Amino acid sequence: MKVLQRKFGLSSVWNRRSSIIAARRDVKGIEMLPDRLTPQYQGSCCSPLTEDHETDFQIEAETPNNDLLSLQWPSPPRNILLVKKDHAPTVTDALIELAKHIHSTYPSISIILEPKVASECHDALPFQVFSFPPNRDAAAPFLHTKVDMTATLGGDGTILHASSLFATTPHVPPIISFGMGTLGFLGEWKFQEHKRAFREVYMSGAGAGDRSHILEELNEKLALKEDLGSTNVSGVTGWSSIRGKSMGSTRGARVLLRNRLKVGVFSGNGERISGDDSAASAEGDVHAMNEVIIHRGKDPHLAIVEVFVGGRFLTEAVADGMIISTPTGSTAYSLSSGGSIIHPLVSSLLLTPICPRSLSFRPLVLPANTPVTLRLSEKNRGREVEVSIDGIRRSRGVGVGMEVRVWGEEIKSPAGVWKGGVPCVMRGSVGAEANGDDGWVGGLNGLLKFNYPFGEEG
Repeated sequence: MKVLQRKFGLSSVWNRRSSIIAARRDVKGIEMLPDRLTPQYQGSCCSPLTEDHETDFQIEAETPNNDLLSLQWPSPPRNILLVKKDHAPTVTDALIELAKHIHSTYPSISIILEPKVASECHDALPFQVFSFPPNRDAAAPFLHTKVDMTATLGGDGTILHASSLFATTPHVPPIISFGMGTLGFLGEWKFQEHKRAFREVYMSGAGAGDRSHILEELNEKLALKEDLGSTNVSGVTGWSSIRGKSMGSTRGARVLLRNRLKVGVFSGNGERISGDDSAASAEGDVHAMNEVIIHRGKDPHLAIVEVFVGGRFLTEAVADGMIISTPTGSTAYSLSSGGSIIHPLVSSLLLTPICPRSLSFRPLVLPANTPVTLRLSEKNRGREVEVSIDGIRRSRGVGVGMEVRVWGEEIKSPAGVWKGGVPCVMRGSVGAEANGDDGWVGGLNGLLKFNYPFGEEG
């Protein structure tokens, strides 16, 4: 064997090959990836886009039977972020299976993992993976400019965590969620459907409208290179390399744009207050998919909070705390505190007291664009209350005289341009014999057991 190694240089070849494999499997930085693609979200009656508005979300009208939007990629997505539930071996195995499927079926896609997930899983993945810095301030610019789409494996908390990675940007990439958590009210897909679900999202927009000629040109180039005996066909990637039919111009993945809250914390003299590098403490406005909560925390005394709606004083709340939630968050902490359940397509925000002293203090449903201010009163016996945004507690609480200002994020301009919100991919496709059902009613009945009679099994 040594003679063969000396004669043919097998040892050096093997060492080079081993080093190449090791280098390929190192976790690389996300900054190496191409910039993100911005999809369009269209209704059933859409106007064509001009070259000057390639990244706009345009729509003319929605039908009364289907208020969900259709996802249209300008070109195939390239950078996919996978987010999983912590401390769940079965979910880790599922993530590895999904990553391998994506890499083998869609080889042009790059897989992005969170730092701790990358260190845990990349040895089980025989291909290159990418990650980003663990510090949120350092990671945010790369996440906001590199991620085309996010896939979550876990429960509602995993979706909230994925959304929080984009809490400081108005542009959130589409999220496809596989329910593998405890409740899964927000999770749309079963993991057994991951191949069909991912293909549906990936191919949404393929061959649609003026993009069909691009696919035809790519196929012609591929055929020409094969006739010439060329092996360099790297220019033909994406949709043209995927077997099977496209979804067509009248079909696309269905998307529900979930409203978010914009949250800011200010001192008594109007100066913005920030904290550490967590999403809830970031400089500037922070977006919340579920809710913002102020709570007395470990202090034994009730909090006294002055509530202002639309700039006018509403009431002085004496309670354990206050919740301002989105329609999505209406089935979370707000529901446990006696708040109403609001459909996610209703543009609104919900003001709910937590264990108020007054029996007449009822939850309020307000228009989404109504500014709400919560100010800790001078009468407060405790000198500080805790603030949390989507379950992440701020490193600094709110002291006497400080304010939490909240208002709904605008997701549609007067001109009909869609922007903002959290785009969640729903089951089924637009134009595929769909009746417009967004799964909300089924979730109330099947998961929350809405109005189940006593004595009957759920």
